Amino acid sequence: MSRWAALPAELDPRVRQFVVRLRRLKDHSGLSLRQLAARTGYSQKSWERYLGGRSLPPREAVEALARAVDEEPTRLLALHEVAAEAWRNGRREATAGEEQEPLVAPESLSVEATGARSPGRSLRVALAAGAVALVLALSTAVLLVVRLSGGDPAQPASPLVATGGQSSPAASASMPPSASASPSAPAYTCRPERVDGHWYAGISRTRDAILANGHAGPEVAEAQCLLRRAGISPGAVDGIFGPVTERAVRQVQRRAGLVVDGIIGPHTWKALRQ
Repeated sequence: MSRWAALPAELDPRVRQFVVRLRRLKDHSGLSLRQLAARTGYSQKSWERYLGGRSLPPREAVEALARAVDEEPTRLLALHEVAAEAWRNGRREATAGEEQEPLVAPESLSVEATGARSPGRSLRVALAAGAVALVLALSTAVLLVVRLSGGDPAQPASPLVATGGQSSPAASASMPPSASASPSAPAYTCRPERVDGHWYAGISRTRDAILANGHAGPEVAEAQCLLRRAGISPGAVDGIFGPVTERAVRQVQRRAGLVVDGIIGPHTWKALRQ
Protein backbone atom coordinates (compact mmCIF):
# COMPACT_ATOMS: atom_id res chain seq x y z
CA MET A 1 0.00 0.00 0.00
CA SER A 2 1.46 3.36 -1.04
CA ARG A 3 2.03 6.10 1.47
CA TRP A 4 0.34 9.06 -0.12
CA ALA A 5 1.14 12.67 0.70
CA ALA A 6 -1.68 14.74 2.13
CA LEU A 7 -3.86 16.42 -0.50
CA PRO A 8 -3.88 20.25 -0.67
CA ALA A 9 -6.09 21.74 2.03
CA GLU A 10 -7.84 24.07 -0.43
CA LEU A 11 -8.94 21.16 -2.66
CA ASP A 12 -12.70 21.01 -3.26
CA PRO A 13 -14.36 18.06 -1.44
CA ARG A 14 -15.70 16.68 -4.73
CA VAL A 15 -12.22 16.76 -6.30
CA ARG A 16 -10.78 15.23 -3.14
CA GLN A 17 -13.29 12.35 -3.32
CA PHE A 18 -12.32 11.68 -6.95
CA VAL A 19 -8.56 11.73 -6.28
CA VAL A 20 -8.94 9.41 -3.27
CA ARG A 21 -10.86 6.99 -5.51
CA LEU A 22 -8.02 7.05 -8.07
CA ARG A 23 -5.48 6.37 -5.34
CA ARG A 24 -7.44 3.38 -4.06
CA LEU A 25 -7.74 1.89 -7.54
CA LYS A 26 -4.01 2.29 -8.09
CA ASP A 27 -3.19 0.71 -4.71
CA HIS A 28 -5.56 -2.23 -5.18
CA SER A 29 -4.10 -2.96 -8.61
CA GLY A 30 -0.58 -3.28 -7.18
CA LEU A 31 0.84 -1.23 -10.08
CA SER A 32 3.68 1.21 -9.59
CA LEU A 33 3.51 4.67 -11.12
CA ARG A 34 5.94 3.55 -13.84
CA GLN A 35 3.78 0.52 -14.67
CA LEU A 36 0.65 2.65 -14.62
CA ALA A 37 2.27 5.09 -17.05
CA ALA A 38 3.22 2.24 -19.39
CA ARG A 39 -0.31 0.82 -19.41
CA THR A 40 -2.18 4.11 -19.82
CA GLY A 41 0.10 6.07 -22.16
CA TYR A 42 0.34 8.99 -19.70
CA SER A 43 3.74 9.78 -18.19
CA GLN A 44 4.76 9.02 -14.63
CA LYS A 45 5.04 12.76 -13.92
CA SER A 46 1.47 13.26 -15.12
CA TRP A 47 0.16 10.58 -12.75
CA GLU A 48 2.12 12.13 -9.89
CA ARG A 49 0.27 15.39 -10.53
CA TYR A 50 -3.12 13.68 -10.94
CA LEU A 51 -2.79 11.53 -7.81
CA GLY A 52 -1.32 14.43 -5.82
CA GLY A 53 -4.32 16.66 -6.47
CA ARG A 54 -2.22 19.25 -8.33
CA SER A 55 -3.90 18.66 -11.68
CA LEU A 56 -7.13 17.03 -12.86
CA PRO A 57 -6.67 14.15 -15.32
CA PRO A 58 -8.51 14.34 -18.65
CA ARG A 59 -11.41 12.01 -19.35
CA GLU A 60 -9.22 9.85 -21.61
CA ALA A 61 -6.71 9.30 -18.79
CA VAL A 62 -9.52 8.20 -16.46
CA GLU A 63 -10.77 5.71 -19.04
CA ALA A 64 -7.21 4.42 -19.56
CA LEU A 65 -6.78 3.95 -15.80
CA ALA A 66 -10.08 2.04 -15.59
CA ARG A 67 -8.92 -0.31 -18.34
CA ALA A 68 -5.50 -0.76 -16.73
CA VAL A 69 -6.95 -1.81 -13.36
CA ASP A 70 -9.93 -3.70 -14.83
CA GLU A 71 -12.52 -1.32 -13.33
CA GLU A 72 -15.96 -0.45 -14.69
CA PRO A 73 -15.47 3.12 -15.99
CA THR A 74 -19.07 4.36 -15.64
CA ARG A 75 -18.97 5.30 -11.96
CA LEU A 76 -15.42 6.61 -12.22
CA LEU A 77 -16.38 8.88 -15.13
CA ALA A 78 -19.38 10.17 -13.15
CA LEU A 79 -17.05 11.16 -10.30
CA HIS A 80 -14.69 12.74 -12.85
CA GLU A 81 -17.54 14.82 -14.31
CA VAL A 82 -18.50 16.20 -10.89
CA ALA A 83 -14.84 16.86 -9.98
CA ALA A 84 -14.19 18.60 -13.31
CA GLU A 85 -17.09 20.98 -12.74
CA ALA A 86 -15.85 21.79 -9.22
CA TRP A 87 -12.30 22.23 -10.57
CA ARG A 88 -13.49 24.72 -13.25
CA ASN A 89 -15.53 26.70 -10.72
CA GLY A 90 -12.54 26.88 -8.37
CA ARG A 91 -10.25 28.16 -11.14
CA ARG A 92 -12.78 30.83 -12.18
CA GLU A 93 -13.09 32.06 -8.59
CA ALA A 94 -9.31 32.17 -8.21
CA THR A 95 -8.92 34.11 -11.48
CA ALA A 96 -11.63 36.57 -10.47
CA GLY A 97 -9.92 37.14 -7.12
CA GLU A 98 -6.59 37.86 -8.82
CA GLU A 99 -8.17 40.31 -11.26
CA GLN A 100 -9.87 42.33 -8.51
CA GLU A 101 -7.22 44.82 -7.38
CA PRO A 102 -7.93 47.87 -5.22
CA LEU A 103 -8.26 51.09 -7.13
CA VAL A 104 -5.69 53.64 -5.97
CA ALA A 105 -6.06 57.27 -6.91
CA PRO A 106 -2.94 58.76 -8.55
CA GLU A 107 -2.75 61.39 -5.79
CA SER A 108 -2.32 58.68 -3.12
CA LEU A 109 0.95 57.37 -4.58
CA SER A 110 4.07 58.40 -2.73
CA VAL A 111 6.60 60.75 -4.27
CA GLU A 112 9.31 58.13 -3.80
CA ALA A 113 7.39 55.55 -5.90
CA THR A 114 6.18 57.90 -8.68
CA GLY A 115 8.81 60.54 -8.73
CA ALA A 116 8.21 64.28 -8.62
CA ARG A 117 5.06 65.38 -10.44
CA SER A 118 4.79 68.59 -12.33
CA PRO A 119 2.21 71.20 -11.11
CA GLY A 120 0.48 71.05 -14.51
CA ARG A 121 -0.11 67.31 -14.26
CA SER A 122 -1.53 67.64 -10.72
CA LEU A 123 -3.91 70.34 -11.94
CA ARG A 124 -5.14 68.17 -14.81
CA VAL A 125 -5.72 65.25 -12.43
CA ALA A 126 -7.68 67.48 -10.05
CA LEU A 127 -9.84 68.86 -12.88
CA ALA A 128 -10.56 65.34 -14.17
CA ALA A 129 -11.52 64.12 -10.69
CA GLY A 130 -13.82 67.12 -10.26
CA ALA A 131 -15.53 66.46 -13.60
CA VAL A 132 -16.09 62.80 -12.68
CA ALA A 133 -17.56 63.78 -9.32
CA LEU A 134 -19.91 66.29 -11.00
CA VAL A 135 -21.14 63.68 -13.51
CA LEU A 136 -21.77 61.17 -10.71
CA ALA A 137 -23.71 63.76 -8.69
CA LEU A 138 -25.91 64.68 -11.67
CA SER A 139 -26.55 61.01 -12.47
CA THR A 140 -27.55 60.32 -8.87
CA ALA A 141 -29.94 63.29 -8.88
CA VAL A 142 -31.61 62.15 -12.12
CA LEU A 143 -32.05 58.59 -10.80
CA LEU A 144 -33.52 59.92 -7.57
CA VAL A 145 -36.06 62.07 -9.44
CA VAL A 146 -37.08 59.14 -11.67
CA ARG A 147 -37.36 56.82 -8.65
CA LEU A 148 -39.56 59.32 -6.76
CA SER A 149 -41.81 59.86 -9.79
CA GLY A 150 -42.49 56.09 -10.10
CA GLY A 151 -40.19 55.47 -13.06
CA ASP A 152 -42.35 57.51 -15.51
CA PRO A 153 -41.89 61.31 -15.54
CA ALA A 154 -45.32 61.78 -17.21
CA GLN A 155 -47.22 59.72 -14.61
CA PRO A 156 -47.32 60.88 -10.97
CA ALA A 157 -46.75 58.34 -8.25
CA SER A 158 -49.89 56.94 -6.63
CA PRO A 159 -50.19 57.75 -2.94
CA LEU A 160 -50.18 54.90 -0.48
CA VAL A 161 -53.37 54.97 1.59
CA ALA A 162 -53.64 52.61 4.57
CA THR A 163 -57.10 51.38 5.53
CA GLY A 164 -57.40 49.14 8.52
CA GLY A 165 -53.79 47.95 8.27
CA GLN A 166 -54.14 47.08 4.53
CA SER A 167 -53.07 49.06 1.50
CA SER A 168 -55.76 50.51 -0.77
CA PRO A 169 -56.46 49.13 -4.28
CA ALA A 170 -54.78 52.19 -5.79
CA ALA A 171 -51.64 51.50 -3.83
CA SER A 172 -51.70 47.81 -4.79
CA ALA A 173 -52.11 48.69 -8.47
CA SER A 174 -49.09 50.99 -8.35
CA MET A 175 -46.85 48.23 -6.99
CA PRO A 176 -44.83 46.25 -9.54
CA PRO A 177 -45.69 42.53 -9.97
CA SER A 178 -42.46 41.49 -8.27
CA ALA A 179 -43.46 43.43 -5.17
CA SER A 180 -47.14 42.45 -5.02
CA ALA A 181 -46.59 38.72 -5.52
CA SER A 182 -43.81 36.71 -3.97
CA PRO A 183 -41.92 34.55 -6.49
CA SER A 184 -42.57 30.84 -6.13
CA ALA A 185 -39.53 28.58 -6.15
CA PRO A 186 -39.73 25.58 -8.47
CA ALA A 187 -40.86 22.48 -6.61
CA TYR A 188 -41.35 18.82 -7.43
CA THR A 189 -44.37 16.76 -6.39
CA CYS A 190 -43.99 13.04 -5.76
CA ARG A 191 -46.77 10.93 -7.28
CA PRO A 192 -45.55 7.36 -6.76
CA GLU A 193 -47.31 4.66 -8.74
CA ARG A 194 -46.42 1.09 -9.66
CA VAL A 195 -46.36 0.34 -13.40
CA ASP A 196 -45.43 -3.11 -14.77
CA GLY A 197 -43.81 -4.05 -11.46
CA HIS A 198 -41.70 -0.88 -11.18
CA TRP A 199 -42.18 2.27 -9.08
CA TYR A 200 -42.30 5.71 -10.72
CA ALA A 201 -42.76 9.09 -9.05
CA GLY A 202 -44.14 10.93 -12.10
CA ILE A 203 -41.07 13.14 -12.66
CA SER A 204 -38.67 11.04 -14.75
CA ARG A 205 -38.78 7.50 -16.15
CA THR A 206 -35.00 7.07 -16.48
CA ARG A 207 -33.38 3.82 -15.42
CA ASP A 208 -29.75 4.48 -16.32
CA ALA A 209 -28.95 8.16 -15.65
CA ILE A 210 -25.70 8.58 -13.70
CA LEU A 211 -26.23 10.92 -10.74
CA ALA A 212 -23.75 12.01 -8.06
CA ASN A 213 -23.23 14.72 -5.48
CA GLY A 214 -23.43 18.09 -7.24
CA HIS A 215 -25.93 17.09 -9.93
CA ALA A 216 -29.37 18.69 -10.21
CA GLY A 217 -32.53 18.24 -12.25
CA PRO A 218 -35.73 16.19 -12.54
CA GLU A 219 -33.83 12.88 -12.48
CA VAL A 220 -32.48 13.80 -9.03
CA ALA A 221 -36.01 14.70 -7.87
CA GLU A 222 -37.28 11.32 -9.16
CA ALA A 223 -34.59 9.53 -7.15
CA GLN A 224 -35.43 11.59 -4.04
CA CYS A 225 -39.10 10.64 -4.35
CA LEU A 226 -38.23 6.96 -4.69
CA LEU A 227 -35.89 7.15 -1.70
CA ARG A 228 -38.68 8.69 0.35
CA ARG A 229 -41.09 5.94 -0.83
CA ALA A 230 -38.53 3.35 0.35
CA GLY A 231 -38.62 4.91 3.83
CA ILE A 232 -35.27 6.69 3.57
CA SER A 233 -35.23 10.46 3.91
CA PRO A 234 -33.24 12.28 1.19
CA GLY A 235 -34.04 15.69 2.62
CA ALA A 236 -36.16 18.09 0.59
CA VAL A 237 -37.37 16.93 -2.82
CA ASP A 238 -35.73 19.86 -4.61
CA GLY A 239 -33.91 18.13 -7.46
CA ILE A 240 -30.48 18.92 -5.94
CA PHE A 241 -28.10 16.04 -5.16
CA GLY A 242 -26.49 17.13 -1.90
CA PRO A 243 -24.88 15.42 1.11
CA VAL A 244 -28.23 14.36 2.63
CA THR A 245 -29.33 12.72 -0.63
CA GLU A 246 -25.94 11.03 -0.96
CA ARG A 247 -26.28 9.51 2.53
CA ALA A 248 -29.74 8.22 1.62
CA VAL A 249 -28.38 6.65 -1.59
CA ARG A 250 -25.61 4.93 0.36
CA GLN A 251 -28.20 3.54 2.76
CA VAL A 252 -30.36 2.05 -0.01
CA GLN A 253 -27.25 0.61 -1.71
CA ARG A 254 -26.22 -1.03 1.54
CA ARG A 255 -29.73 -2.43 1.97
CA ALA A 256 -29.74 -3.84 -1.59
CA GLY A 257 -26.25 -5.37 -1.30
CA LEU A 258 -24.76 -3.04 -3.94
CA VAL A 259 -21.44 -1.21 -4.03
CA VAL A 260 -21.81 1.62 -1.52
CA ASP A 261 -20.41 4.70 -3.26
CA GLY A 262 -23.28 7.21 -3.11
CA ILE A 263 -23.60 7.32 -6.93
CA ILE A 264 -26.86 6.43 -8.65
CA GLY A 265 -26.38 4.19 -11.69
CA PRO A 266 -28.41 1.47 -13.43
CA HIS A 267 -28.12 -0.96 -10.50
CA THR A 268 -29.22 1.62 -7.92
CA TRP A 269 -32.11 2.71 -10.16
CA LYS A 270 -33.22 -0.92 -10.33
CA ALA A 271 -33.17 -1.16 -6.53
CA LEU A 272 -35.15 2.10 -6.21
CA ARG A 273 -37.83 1.09 -8.72
CA GLN A 274 -38.38 -2.43 -7.34
